[in-house]
Amino acid sequence: MVNVPDSRLEKLEELVQPQRVIPATVEIVDIAGLVKGASKGEGLGNKFLANIRETDAIIHVLRCFDNDNIVHVDAVIDPKRDKETIDMELQLKDLETVEKRLDRVKKASRTGDKEAIKELTTLSLIKEKLEESVSVRAIDLSAEERDSYVSPLQLLTDKPVLYVCNVDEGSASQGNHYVEKMKEAIAGENAELLVIAAGMEAEIAELEDENDRNEFLEEMGLVEPGVDKLIRSAYKLLNLKTFFTVGPKEIRAWTIREGMSAPQAAGVIHSDLERGFIRAEVMHYADFVNLGSEQACKDKGKLHIEGKGYIVEDGDILHIRFNV
Repeated sequence: MVNVPDSRLEKLEELVQPQRVIPATVEIVDIAGLVKGASKGEGLGNKFLANIRETDAIIHVLRCFDNDNIVHVDAVIDPKRDKETIDMELQLKDLETVEKRLDRVKKASRTGDKEAIKELTTLSLIKEKLEESVSVRAIDLSAEERDSYVSPLQLLTDKPVLYVCNVDEGSASQGNHYVEKMKEAIAGENAELLVIAAGMEAEIAELEDENDRNEFLEEMGLVEPGVDKLIRSAYKLLNLKTFFTVGPKEIRAWTIREGMSAPQAAGVIHSDLERGFIRAEVMHYADFVNLGSEQACKDKGKLHIEGKGYIVEDGDILHIRFNV
């Protein structure tokens, strides 16, 4: 479990001076590396693939540096090949899943079931593309097709993916030829790419003094630790947003999915708040910081009363009124 870096919390803490501050968190699971043939049970095989199925997104770390002292399993450094190895194993597993579902759908479609016919068309396209080594996330499908026929299958290559190029220290700010190769490889895949020097990140993590950390980053030509960028990128990848609850006892950041309504956001705090939701008192972060307090927001008309249809925005400060 890692805290999501958010400078807004520091500003709110300065203004309110609560007893404690609780940041939003994300859970990152380190899954052992995949070997060729995993879809057929090689290496950790099905256990590895089951672990991936349980995640919301995939962060694929690729070796993009040369070092004779660190041996690569395939001897030669080639991040594009490493990416394709993983892709192929996940695609093969998805193909197996789709084919099983197709067998059932074909039988239903023969009876003239219109819904089954639509599903058959969609799954046939997915099968065709998987056989062409195209991941499901890169297939042009409508939102309805994805919601109705793809999501229930929990396909591995439909998960959003963030490629992390692990580079040497000297390439941390500008990247290198391996990174450029990866950018070309993922073009059109609807995926993000991030450059991090993991060895350097370990050194930064060991520095307890913030001034020492900032000085180290400056020397390396970096604005912030790469791990902070990684966490924020993962947050963005999952379409997550943050809202805050602010009071003298506690300031807390809460995580919601983009498009959530005020009652759904209230439910993230506690199910009773969603069940008995009456209204939300909403202040925007910028207004709160500019004016300095909740009372000032009220006085200036910057505290809004919102009902069940309100879609919570990133950075909103909410007070939930409810009755159970």
